[in-house]
Amino acid sequence: MNIAIIGLGVIGGSFALALKEAGYREVYGVDRDPETLQTALRRGMVLGAETEAARILPHADLTILALYPGAVLPFLQENAKHFRPGSLVTDATGVKTRLASGLAGILPADVDFVLGHPMAGREKRGIDFASAEVFRGANYILTPLPSNSEEHLRTLEALVRELGFAGVRRVSPQFHDEIIAFTSQLPHAMAVALINSDREGRDTGRFIGDSYRDLTRIAKINSALWSELFLENRENLLGAIDGFCRELEKIRSAIAAGDREALVRLFDTSRARREALEASRAQK
Repeated sequence: MNIAIIGLGVIGGSFALALKEAGYREVYGVDRDPETLQTALRRGMVLGAETEAARILPHADLTILALYPGAVLPFLQENAKHFRPGSLVTDATGVKTRLASGLAGILPADVDFVLGHPMAGREKRGIDFASAEVFRGANYILTPLPSNSEEHLRTLEALVRELGFAGVRRVSPQFHDEIIAFTSQLPHAMAVALINSDREGRDTGRFIGDSYRDLTRIAKINSALWSELFLENRENLLGAIDGFCRELEKIRSAIAAGDREALVRLFDTSRARREALEASRAQK
């Protein structure tokens, strides 16, 4: 299979490394940064690299778009005529509804775009931080459209499992954006708020343990990407933030009232839900 990766940042680069480890040799990269392309070639991540997608796309059986959400539709509009007839195209973006609704009429009828989302990543950006390890054991979400062929859906499912993804789910674009607002975007908002709520000048780093370290790891956020993701999914994310604030207010009210029994009930509920989540993950 001849595979093209558009965008060789941390996710595109990780795809390239994972494909290489899985035995795929015909992998080509496209990026507008010549230094990124040179790094990919020097590390043997891709067989060939170009700054112009038109030189790569006509030969690709599968194209992976590792671009920011707002860049996907413009890229497709600019390059629709270059995709190989009968080929499969997928993406790695974290918001799906607007993309799904905007695809109509852009690509030729014989080019199949399957929306995908690897639930894996790193806080740092750029090809230097790409790693195949980030995909191992992670979840992968597909959001099929009525136009997608079952053959292509199964092809992509099989491929991502080869790359190390453990759980592959199919959901609608709308449900994807709703659940991702809670499981991915809300935790990033919480980490940012927690770090930013600290008081300056008290040398906090000398007093942290695993809980603070784990909760704030993702506060080292790619601001350009995540501001786009937050605003792209604003209604779902606002709902998730409101739900979290209601639960935080329950804890605050119990503390203010000195209500130990209320705190115990809240803690027991959270523990049971966390244990159920772990059991569900172990069964996948």
